[in-house]
Amino acid sequence: MGEAPFYLAQGDECALFERCHAQRLAVLLKGPTGCGKTRFVEHMAWRLGRPLVTVACHDDLAASDLIGRYLVHHDRTAWHDGPLARAVREGAICYLDEVVEARQDTVVVLHALTDHRRILPIDKTGEQLAAPPEFMLVLSYNPGYQRLVKDLKPSTRQRFVALEFDFPAPAQEARVVQRESGCADSDAAALVQLAQRLRQLQAQGLAEVPGTRLLVAAARLVAAGTDPRTACRVALLAPLSDDPVLLQAMQELVDASFA
Repeated sequence: MGEAPFYLAQGDECALFERCHAQRLAVLLKGPTGCGKTRFVEHMAWRLGRPLVTVACHDDLAASDLIGRYLVHHDRTAWHDGPLARAVREGAICYLDEVVEARQDTVVVLHALTDHRRILPIDKTGEQLAAPPEFMLVLSYNPGYQRLVKDLKPSTRQRFVALEFDFPAPAQEARVVQRESGCADSDAAALVQLAQRLRQLQAQGLAEVPGTRLLVAAARLVAAGTDPRTACRVALLAPLSDDPVLLQAMQELVDASFA
């Protein structure tokens, strides 16, 4: 199976996920962008010994993109399973990342898989795929960002066990940054302290705060010999905003952190 994807637990989320899998319950992961939701799913799939099928959701994601479609092969047509149907057949963990980005009529196809029926109807072939015990459906989304634009319907949310995620405590986050980037402990600690200050700017109009993923990117540049202020500018600040006032405020925090 190879080495386990690195994940540093913040609480009892690993044990809860294992129990949900054993009880055939679907799981909803809630938390800010870049806080480790995807890595958590990768880690848990490894622990459970199940294949992982990941779908990055977007505005144009149709039900057929998940379930499958007929495709033309020379003089005939043949059915091709989509990722959701393939995961059901294989007893895999199917992970739909940022699910609220998908169209509502697409999300509805998940309902029969997330109640006592645990089936996936395929209207075009007449099949009703019964999910094996090993199959698990996992969704993720960022409620702090999406609630202003989109959200999951109550009829969908109430079909899931919800696990809440947030950025790790500073000492834990510094450990993750150092482990993932290979940078010095002092650089990891300085980047996390900077992130703590930058995250306070959300009240001043910063739409998304820097996640651990961005800190790791900056740390990898630092570990490769890039000046920390330059690494922060290109890996932390530029991806977060184009607003010159916010960028200036953030740059001042960077300069103070790496004087």
